[in-house]
Amino acid sequence: MSGDGDNGGGVAGAAGGRPATTEQQRARETPGAENGAAGGADTGTAARLQKLFEGHRLTPTQRRIAHCMVRRAADAPFLSSVELAELAGVSQPSVTRFAVALGFDGYPALRRHLRDVAPTEKPDDTGSYNEYQQAVQAEIDNLRHLAAALADPAPVSEAGRLLAASRPLPVLGLRAATAQAAGFAYFARKVHPDVRLLDEGGTMLTDRIDAAARAGATALICFALPRHPREVVDALEYARTAGLTVITVADSAFAPVAHHTDLLLPAPVGTGLAFDTACAPMLLGRVLLEAMCDALPDAQARLEEFDSRAAARGLFVE
Repeated sequence: MSGDGDNGGGVAGAAGGRPATTEQQRARETPGAENGAAGGADTGTAARLQKLFEGHRLTPTQRRIAHCMVRRAADAPFLSSVELAELAGVSQPSVTRFAVALGFDGYPALRRHLRDVAPTEKPDDTGSYNEYQQAVQAEIDNLRHLAAALADPAPVSEAGRLLAASRPLPVLGLRAATAQAAGFAYFARKVHPDVRLLDEGGTMLTDRIDAAARAGATALICFALPRHPREVVDALEYARTAGLTVITVADSAFAPVAHHTDLLLPAPVGTGLAFDTACAPMLLGRVLLEAMCDALPDAQARLEEFDSRAAARGLFVE
């Protein structure tokens, strides 16, 4: 289920805005971070699936199916069209149309292709785990996929440079993503001279984006988790029209915010409990902080200064 209601709000894409499948966008998206259900050995399968979907203009329903398949990469070659439809929350004919949109004669041809390019045995049953253990195991798998995606550090390094250069640095996160944005902003303020947390929606949100742009901001970082608030999509679209480069940590490369993002960094969420678990997005945020510190020449000096002041004030109990 989702942290802001029923499950599935973060799957379907949004219409409008610049397409998310341009060559520049695809080159910048971090591959392989989608599959939160399969183990680390299936990272390659998830990446191959995502590559298969690239370059195709998919409808929101088809993006929902694609997202489901990437998240269930280990199972995908073994799922019937009916099973996939149930998992994705769509109709069986939609699955057939999805396969045709990818260039196959039908879903059986797509499934044969998946088996041919990634022959594997069906993963072991995890029925011996209780529901709490299953949720933890799913998050462990999410972190494995994040680690595999970070094998190419270029997107994160680029994001770090963009964030370090933006003065001020607006940090956006609403509803379920508020905690991720607040945590990032808290630590970023220790090394960045001007961090502005945008954690409240409403009519003032665009005003605050305008104020940041007028003050010299060149980039905005957004944490976007399901269910995705419409306000976030609108805010990112507005930020780009204001001239800001948008960097987004999202649960999926197929998330609605992808259409309004310049640099998308996927980090999957767990959906096995009543409320989504977001260990991977949180850790990716810390990785981005590290990359930003690397791009700030005075970051170490600022941290040492803070430690000295904290010690003088007796701020922490050792």
